Order: sequence, then structure tokens, then C-alpha cells
Amino acid sequence: MRDLIRRYRFFLLAIILLLASVILYSYNLRHRTATTFFERAVLTFAAPFQTGLDGLVNRVRDVWGNYLWLVDTRKCNITLEQENQELRSQLRQVEEISLQNVRLRRLLAFVDDLDKPALPAQVIGEDASNWSRTIIINKGSRSGLQSGFPVVAADGVVGRIIKTAPNTSRVLLITDASSAVAALVQRTRTRGVVRGRGDDLSLEYALRDSDLRVGDLLVTSGMGGIFPKGLPLALVTQVEKDPFSLFQQVRAETTADFSLLEEVLVIVGEDE
Repeated sequence: MRDLIRRYRFFLLAIILLLASVILYSYNLRHRTATTFFERAVLTFAAPFQTGLDGLVNRVRDVWGNYLWLVDTRKCNITLEQENQELRSQLRQVEEISLQNVRLRRLLAFVDDLDKPALPAQVIGEDASNWSRTIIINKGSRSGLQSGFPVVAADGVVGRIIKTAPNTSRVLLITDASSAVAALVQRTRTRGVVRGRGDDLSLEYALRDSDLRVGDLLVTSGMGGIFPKGLPLALVTQVEKDPFSLFQQVRAETTADFSLLEEVLVIVGEDE
């Protein structure tokens, strides 16, 4: 301890003299109005130290205000951003549930109009290769489904079940080349057979003299024992009449958008 005091005695003496001068100056400042030579000397001697001390205080204040406070603000921003992401995720989930409810309400309304027992199912897979047009649904034989059961959506006919497993079923879409559905033109009752063409449909065996127009609605005729009568099938998009052919060449698009298909109904039987 003595060695430390002896080593820094000049600095300690200067600090003691500076403090004594400041205290004496403060005392004289309170009790005298005139500035003495001693007070002026103290002001002159202490001015550089006071300037340096003020600068140090200002820099510390700037560091606190511009760095440490910003660090805390950054933490708050990170927390708020995480909360914002969670809220956006919850909002997307609510929107998805809301859209699903809209689709399910349409399906329920379709069931009421259909007036036949039906089982709802979700589309969990699809096969849109050049060889086939099928989808997979999440209901199977454990739910009472069998091959041949028709599958519909709120906008119209989707296809029919061709294979079943305990918990899944494969549905052949009406756009598949091997699919054929007995149909009629709703406006004129002209009969024909709707066949799949991969991406769209064709109406075959419509006589050349039959009244067919673009925009006509094709519905199931009820013949064939698979699809009930009156279900929407497709809209006519093209009509050509060959003077040397007995039948017209008719193209149509499905009323149901298979690219947006998520929920379907399987018609499981006749009314009890």
C-alpha cells in the first residue's frame, strides 16, 4: 500500500489540490460577489479538466442512448416479429378452415339436392399421367365403399371408384380415355355418350340434326346403372357438323375443376 502511494503521490497530490481548489471556489462563490485572482486561477486551471469530463459524460450518454438502447430495441423487434409470424400463421389457418367450410357447405347443399346417401372424402393423391386420369381418396372398404360407386363434387361428376383398400380408394376420372358416361343435353334432351379425352371430353352419338350449341350443359341420363340422373357433367365448348357423317363432333369441358379438387362425395347407394 505504501509503495502504491509513493509511486502515485504526485497524481494524488494534484487530485487533492484540485478538489480543495474546487471546494474553496464553491465556498467563495456562495459568499462573495467579486471574483478574486485565486478564483480566476482555479477557473483557468480546471477548465480543461471540466471540458474533458463533460465530453466523457456525453460520449457515455451517446453510447447508452444509441447502442445499448438499440440493443434492447432490437430484442423487442425480434420478439414482435416472432409474434407477428405466429399471428400470420394462425390467420392463414383460420382462412384455410374458412375456405374448407365454404366447400363443405357446398357439398352438403349438393347432397340435399341429390337426395341420396353419400359419404364425404378428401383427395389425398392424383395420377395425371399420359396413361390414366385417377385420384386417391381417404375412404375405403372399411367405410363401406365398393368398386363402381360414383364420385361427385359440388360442381358435378368426378368419376367412379375402380379399386378399394381398407382406408383408401382409387377413382377413375371421367376425363380418362377409358371412361364413358351416358349423358343428355339438358336443354334439348338429346342423348349421347360422354367419353374422356385426357384433358377434356367428347359427346358421341349425337345425331347431326340435333340442336346443340356451345355452352349447353350435359347431364347424366341415369342409364347404365352407375350415375343417378341429372348430375352436371360438362359444358359444350365446340360443335362441328360433317355433312357426310351421321353424328356431330362435340367437345366439352367438365363442370368440376379437377385441378382444384379437395373434397368429394361418394354416392353409396339408393335411399333407404
